Amino acid sequence: MTLKRVILGILTAIAIALVGLSLLASWNQPQIQSRLELYQTNLLLHASEWQGDNNQSANLSSARNNIVGADPLNTALTQYQAARDSTRKTLETTQSQFKGIQSAIASKSPDNTLNLAQNKALSESIDQQSVLLNELELRLGILQASSGKTEAALQTWKNLVERYKTQIDDDSSVVTAQVLTGIWSNPAQLLPDAEPRIQKSLDGWFRYRALAQLYKLQERSKELVALQAAEQVTAEQAVEKLALIVGVPAISLCIGTVLLVGLTVQWLLQRKQLDTAGSGPVLARNASLTWDVPWDGEIVWQVLVVGFFFVGQILIPYLLLPVSLAVLKLNPATFDPRDKAFYIFATYVLLSAGGLSVLYFSVKSFLPLPEGWFRINWRGSWFLWGFGGYFVALPLVVLVSLINQQFWQGQGGSNPILPIVLEGRDNVALAVFFGTAAIAAPVFEEIVFRGFLLPSLTRYLPVWGAIAASAFLFAVAHLSVSEILPLATLGAVLGFVYTRSRNLLAPMLLHSLWNSGTLLSLFLLGGGAS
Repeated sequence: MTLKRVILGILTAIAIALVGLSLLASWNQPQIQSRLELYQTNLLLHASEWQGDNNQSANLSSARNNIVGADPLNTALTQYQAARDSTRKTLETTQSQFKGIQSAIASKSPDNTLNLAQNKALSESIDQQSVLLNELELRLGILQASSGKTEAALQTWKNLVERYKTQIDDDSSVVTAQVLTGIWSNPAQLLPDAEPRIQKSLDGWFRYRALAQLYKLQERSKELVALQAAEQVTAEQAVEKLALIVGVPAISLCIGTVLLVGLTVQWLLQRKQLDTAGSGPVLARNASLTWDVPWDGEIVWQVLVVGFFFVGQILIPYLLLPVSLAVLKLNPATFDPRDKAFYIFATYVLLSAGGLSVLYFSVKSFLPLPEGWFRINWRGSWFLWGFGGYFVALPLVVLVSLINQQFWQGQGGSNPILPIVLEGRDNVALAVFFGTAAIAAPVFEEIVFRGFLLPSLTRYLPVWGAIAASAFLFAVAHLSVSEILPLATLGAVLGFVYTRSRNLLAPMLLHSLWNSGTLLSLFLLGGGAS
């Protein structure tokens, strides 16, 4: 066994351990999809407040009625109750796991290194879930009070306060719960800092409802009228945003479903006419045409382990960036959204440069490469393949995601960039996030997973097997256990598009459209719900 293989073996073990710990840490984390559903519910609550007037567009009024539904308040109440119950159950499970790990650490188990890492991950997860549970209960109580269920609301806030009897401080959700309890009690008990507490701790429709109740009790008619006028402006904007958020994906989903059905029918009717030379049915084009792979599996192993996992998961986050930040005397924990955006962009550029450098030096001895490798051709039908692949991917990923949601019940983690985008209000930060997710990520990931990995695997697997294997590794590389199935589905479509088009521009375009659509939805939901 050569020294190179020994080093690769050690790095592989480290990479597997780090990926495993990352997936384990994501196990009890909330999914971004769960938060998106609540953000969309918040927009619906805003939209339900819109009254319109005679000068408003009839189309906008019709859109409002169709989108909001018959009883948006009760729908929101049901969703928040389900989210609260799910979060509480997950928190109890995580706390139980945490106690078990602590017992193992106390007994000085031989696996204490792994136990300590799990202990830290579970502790962070408990903190995040506790914060989320508090937020959900504050909002659930407001929904209950607005639905006429005042006693249930008071009980919800009372439960929150009782959980923290020995931990009350001025910055906790407990104080906000006490403020809300006071303004909805009979008789009311107004705390002196009620308004600033509501302004600080609540947002969107929930802030509006709480302030409206406070102003009524204080008989501040001028402030109440101004609040209602501001809410009408926000409500009209919410209707417009919901029309985009619901309407555009629905149209795209219909197009994708029709296209998928049509292509499937074509495949069934003409599957006997396979032509590996490039003519024949669209789906059959290049179906069995493999690449001439001049290297063996060790080179593939080297690029993935060293170029992707070692550089991306160890070298940059644990060595280069900490040293650079120490020299510059910067602390990422204090970064605002704009600083975080540039930090993430810089991290990704370094990761990409390192990964592509390892890829280049790994295949350098095989230059010039056989025809068809890393092919980028601005001519041809790559544009149609990219757009067509995007529309086809939509119904497939949506279907898999719906099934996946039933299994994970809102847990399993998500890409850490997405919550930052969802809660961001800085246009510069959003532009930088767009550059990272819609440009840098598609270019780097498509070069590695479709440009290199997929063709390399055709040396050992049929084309369909190479597509499946590369799609799975693509999904795992995102380090969120609940996203493995949806991302593997997307990866399979990306692989299919590349093997048929033989042009990296096609999957890059598809990947960019997918990430752009996600970012646009996050921007509209985040901006409209607050």
